[in-house]
Amino acid sequence: MRCRLSVLIILLTNSFIQAQQKDTLTGISDDVVVTATRTEKKLGNIAVPVSIISQQKIQQAGSLRLNDILREQTGLFITSGFGAGVQMQGLSPDYTLILLNGEPFIGRTAGVLDLNRIGVGNIKQIEIVKGPSSSLYGSEAMAGVINIITDKPGKSFLTASARYGSYNTTDLSLNGGFNIKKWSYQGFGNYYHTNGFSIRPNTLERSITPITRITQQHQLTYSFSTNTSLQTSIRIHDEHIKNEISVTNNGVITTSTGVEKNKDLNASLQLNHRFNNRIKNTTRLYASRFQSTQNLVTSAGNPYTDFFKQQFYRAENQTDITFTDKAELTVGAGYIQETANSTRYDNSSNTKTNRITYGFAQTEWKATNKLTLIAGARYDGNEQFAAAFSPKLALRYKINSNLALKVSVGRGFKAPDFRQLYLNFTNTAAGGYSVFGAVEARKIINELASIGQIASFEADYYKLSSLQPEFSTGINIGLQYHTTSRFTASINVFHNRIENLIDSRLVAYRTGGAQIFSYINVKSAFTQGAETEINYKPFSFLSISSGYQFLLTGDRSEIDQINNGKVFTRDANGFSRRLRKDEYVGLPNRSKHMANLRIQYEKAQFFANTRFIYRGKWYTTDTDGNGIFNTNDAFANGFVQVNTAVGNSFKNGIRLQAGCDNVFNYTDATNLPNLPGSIFYATISYSFLKNKTK
Repeated sequence: MRCRLSVLIILLTNSFIQAQQKDTLTGISDDVVVTATRTEKKLGNIAVPVSIISQQKIQQAGSLRLNDILREQTGLFITSGFGAGVQMQGLSPDYTLILLNGEPFIGRTAGVLDLNRIGVGNIKQIEIVKGPSSSLYGSEAMAGVINIITDKPGKSFLTASARYGSYNTTDLSLNGGFNIKKWSYQGFGNYYHTNGFSIRPNTLERSITPITRITQQHQLTYSFSTNTSLQTSIRIHDEHIKNEISVTNNGVITTSTGVEKNKDLNASLQLNHRFNNRIKNTTRLYASRFQSTQNLVTSAGNPYTDFFKQQFYRAENQTDITFTDKAELTVGAGYIQETANSTRYDNSSNTKTNRITYGFAQTEWKATNKLTLIAGARYDGNEQFAAAFSPKLALRYKINSNLALKVSVGRGFKAPDFRQLYLNFTNTAAGGYSVFGAVEARKIINELASIGQIASFEADYYKLSSLQPEFSTGINIGLQYHTTSRFTASINVFHNRIENLIDSRLVAYRTGGAQIFSYINVKSAFTQGAETEINYKPFSFLSISSGYQFLLTGDRSEIDQINNGKVFTRDANGFSRRLRKDEYVGLPNRSKHMANLRIQYEKAQFFANTRFIYRGKWYTTDTDGNGIFNTNDAFANGFVQVNTAVGNSFKNGIRLQAGCDNVFNYTDATNLPNLPGSIFYATISYSFLKNKTK
């Protein structure tokens, strides 16, 4: 109530202020994207599903971290297990590749890259490509790619901002750049702290614990000539988290407290050279390191220490050739070395290493004024597995001046990660369960059985074997329609089939009841559905945008079991009966329906917006114990989250903004532990030096 009243006061007191600069409608436009083809292309000419989130839209939404702005996008859902991950086209977070200026982030936990690690204060735009993109980007790009593009050197400016909000959340940023002859610099610094919140008011446990994050990024460019430049970039991120974990096991509550520290380091060197108007070459060197340490003490006084360090090195060369105005070719090759060591992999001194050599090529041919064809493929030679070949075909056909057809078919893959191969972990702070990587799971379990520590084997124990890479085949068919700059609409129908899906399965029980998990390849799974987006600007000061996703998912082996009458559930009286196919709901933690709506008013330097985010119900727990999610299992209720913001920019360089996220205070402590109640905030920024491009 207090939050809604605050927003009303803000709206009334700011109604006389003039609006902020215009925001371009998403759709057919002259915006330039690079992620879809690895070369600069106008958004309206791209043949695959791609969207852009502009810097202005990020600022006007009041977003602080990457997950804040992604949760408002069509077809994206932010998961809450092991940090904030992103689910795309119904595929889990480990199938979406997250890039920073074209280079991959590392440091996933249980396959999830925590988007809270990424601030948005210096982001120029975010590019989202949906559908398999392994033909250009290799492993982890089965669902798609999200590329975060930051401000580049080339302009002189200096801006400082400060934000304060609920739960003593403080965010301070400094962003600036300058040009001196052939040198250009851009730098960004950010300090973030929150006391955390609790949506379990009757316990001491917080859903989000006190967190401090400090990030800095520096980019320096030297131009040898108009055709040659050298750019270096470094990003350093430090995160300090005070953990408070409560676990109930067999009626006994165990509390663990301690500190978690995470450190990110990303560095790149890029040499660009244009030989002539038709040939351009780019050589990239990239290094990244992620390190995490966790020290806990349980209420019983037992210590728990966890250490993880991952390092990633890549050298790559890419050449772009324009043969004619209608034919282009991009070719590239590279080498990757990746290492990881952790207390979860036997011991922290045991370093695991993997090496990959790869090559890719993509050609674009404008067959006619209406038809554009794209064909590409990538070859990955992985030291741990057989080679992976990832082809892709796409076309864009301009039906008329207002309507365009897009069709793409691609092959994606994901190699098993270090966790799935080598994990050797027993969580004494959460009930004593164990997870063993596939490489040595059978050996470890047999050794435990030989000394009498195994009570029983599950059926999936006998399926343990060497893991194979996961492969997906994705089809996207879309229509894009626009009449004027006031109205655009698009629809995209997609189908993804995943083969050799890697899944965590219960394989055995220890004596005493502790569970043992490992990883196996399952037969196949699928996600399919449709997404639609509409943007309408009825007046110069008012814009309305909306999106909707319909999603169906499933495991084909589970469907076969149901069709063959091998799956049972219980009726209302508790009697066992066969499960019907129409009761099957597919993969857990997916919603059949998701939607969003954004209404924005802007005039001169003033803006006000309200955003609605809807998620339909999703299934969470296999309560009938048949191992298959169905309508007799537990589910989380659907909900609507409402966010609102207002702001104004003044001629003297001051910019004010205030807002409230989750206006109607929706919470679900069990299923949405990372969704707090209403959050109120206010931001002030000042431009000491306005943007000037030399």
